[in-house]
Amino acid sequence: MAKFLVQRSGPLKGEVTISGSKNAVLPIMAATLLTEEECIIKDVPALRDVDVMCELLGSLGAKVDKNLDENMVSIRADGEIRWEAPFDLVKMMRASILVLGALLLRTGRAVIHLPGGCAIGERPVELHLKGLRALGVRVDEEQLKKGIVDASAEKLTGSTVYLDFPSVGATEVIIMAASMAEGTTVLENAAQEPEIVDLASFLNKMGARIKGAGTGTIKIEGVEKLKGVSHHVIPDRIEAGTFMVSAAITKGRILIKNMVPNHLKAVIAKLKECGVEIEVTDEGVIVDGSKNPIVSTDIKTLPYPGFPTDMQSPFMALLSVAKGPSIVIETVFENRFMHVGEFNRMGANIKTEGKCAIIPGSKHLQGAQVVATDLRAGAAVVLTGLVADGTTEVSQIYHIDRGYEHFAEKLRALGANIMRIEE
Repeated sequence: MAKFLVQRSGPLKGEVTISGSKNAVLPIMAATLLTEEECIIKDVPALRDVDVMCELLGSLGAKVDKNLDENMVSIRADGEIRWEAPFDLVKMMRASILVLGALLLRTGRAVIHLPGGCAIGERPVELHLKGLRALGVRVDEEQLKKGIVDASAEKLTGSTVYLDFPSVGATEVIIMAASMAEGTTVLENAAQEPEIVDLASFLNKMGARIKGAGTGTIKIEGVEKLKGVSHHVIPDRIEAGTFMVSAAITKGRILIKNMVPNHLKAVIAKLKECGVEIEVTDEGVIVDGSKNPIVSTDIKTLPYPGFPTDMQSPFMALLSVAKGPSIVIETVFENRFMHVGEFNRMGANIKTEGKCAIIPGSKHLQGAQVVATDLRAGAAVVLTGLVADGTTEVSQIYHIDRGYEHFAEKLRALGANIMRIEE
């Protein structure tokens, strides 16, 4: 098991280039099962989750050529496609469920165990299944009670689907399934994240007819066939947000390249409230935390375009050292305060009650042995270690490897004192 050793660092300075989006590339990779022609995906981040998705697609019968040194993956699903996903892969990654719609279209059946991933709370697939049932899919209820999705359909037929919550995963699965269903599907209260737009853009290149991605209502006219295409994945907005916070928390100044500012409006607004200066230039986004004291603010996580739940823990790291108390309200996942205990080991003195966390701020933090309880929390405790006295030892960093490409190397290039130790 590997770990990070992090020590107090001076202000981070320099430039960093953001990798392709983890949360965009995984559904796009799943969507390659919808065609027998080759798809080439570019700007693919070298992440553990990408490795797992490559293994999963290969186990289902696709030919996967992975060259992550060049950030590229080519996939051709032109042979016989198997309808059952191996449990040993599915249990490693929540995004495994994304192959559900494509398998149903290719084979008429899909069997997938309820997947794993970060333990940040319940993420049920009921909304995924609600949408698929509306398209004519049958789900074995007895198997579902055992934690296995066993779905089948002779054909899929377009319908109107209303999501009770704008679930990103459900929106992606339904879009894929509806892309080759017979007739028209209207998806209401759909997720609006940029990753949804990127998936729709990829599918439309393949020949799908999808309108309204990025809004609450998406219309999909089913087509008979999709073709292979080449596609560049959008930049990772959560990685960009994490490096923005790294500049703020260390009172540094960083130029962030390959970032889409419009994808992070809520985060940018909150950083400005804290006193961080942000300038959008032709080269990228300059984040300057050196000119003003960092002051407290309150945040409430919401579906996009609200403040992203994935940025809650990194931002809480910043609020721990900000001047004055702050309140964080988590509305998306009920178990996303596990990092609070790790922060408190370092002296943050945060208190939680239900969905609310109270951060006193102005704390002098001390390095400690902490755990990356999930992907984003792992990045957050690393950021906290950059401003804590002594050494912070971060274990279980396989979580961080799942979602941040070359995280330690990028931080070191900015002047961070961080070392990876392989045990």
